Amino acid sequence: MDSLLRASNDRAYFTRYLEHLTTQRKLALHTVKSYQRDLDELGAFAEALDPACSLTSITHFHIRKFAANLHARGQNPRSIARKLSSWRVFFNWLAEQTALAGNPVDGVKAPKRAKLLPKALSADDAVQLVSQPQPFKDANSTAQCCNRAMFELLYSSGLRISELVALDVRYTQEMQYISAGWIDFDAGEVTVTGKGGKKRSVPVGQAAMQALAEWISIRGTLVKEGLPDSRYALFLTERGTRMSPRVVQLRLKQHAQALGIPVDVHPHVLRHSFASHVLQSSGDLRAVQEMLGHASIAATQIYTSLDFQRLAQVYDAAHPRAKSRKP
Repeated sequence: MDSLLRASNDRAYFTRYLEHLTTQRKLALHTVKSYQRDLDELGAFAEALDPACSLTSITHFHIRKFAANLHARGQNPRSIARKLSSWRVFFNWLAEQTALAGNPVDGVKAPKRAKLLPKALSADDAVQLVSQPQPFKDANSTAQCCNRAMFELLYSSGLRISELVALDVRYTQEMQYISAGWIDFDAGEVTVTGKGGKKRSVPVGQAAMQALAEWISIRGTLVKEGLPDSRYALFLTERGTRMSPRVVQLRLKQHAQALGIPVDVHPHVLRHSFASHVLQSSGDLRAVQEMLGHASIAATQIYTSLDFQRLAQVYDAAHPRAKSRKP
């Protein structure tokens, strides 16, 4: 009898809460349906744990057990986090309706999501991508020249896309304008303003410096009078405006596709490739951290995993006892 009463009370709470979401919070129907599925799952967990256990008697320990059960069933951490969030909001509402001692979901966290390794091109693909023009006769030579300079610089110095498009031809301080980044052709360096407003200088390779010099020689044809950015910006569009991150993304993607590179290439892929290839060659994690502008070495250490993956692939391909062979 107690279990029937518990089930009846729980259903009543669920119904009232869903009505609250619909009438008071004005949530969309599909959102309310999603909450309903989460609540049904919560009720099923509680009943499986103890048929006499009511919603108001669920504890922090129970919620932790429910989350562990979801994880054991193969649900991904993102889904578990969403369910916990849904339950947390419900128990906040329930605390306003009953003498609930506290929210049992508070402090319960979903399992950590596996850290995805950044994608990096092979050295051969990276060099092909940044050095070769698009294989089309009617391609705009000015745009091609600009693209090559941008792509070479991204790979040469590991810049973020925001840092690249903020670059000026040279350091400028006029009226209210101060350059966020610039190229020092004499020193062979690029200075950028990274996250947190931190400035850093990174070496620029010879190939990138050559591509930049070629671009500078024709950049003036795109400068438009009356546009301040047109005077300062290193990289310009055909309209004489400062290059935008979106345009760089589209150009790089189209360029990679035209060259037949079988990877979804975006600007950050070149940053990852820069870090991975420098680390593979030098083994100097601190130097890579400085060049990338990472505040913490932990953010740079992920590239050691990339390096280990490469070594593991070489080992598997080369060592006669690396893999079991079929008789």
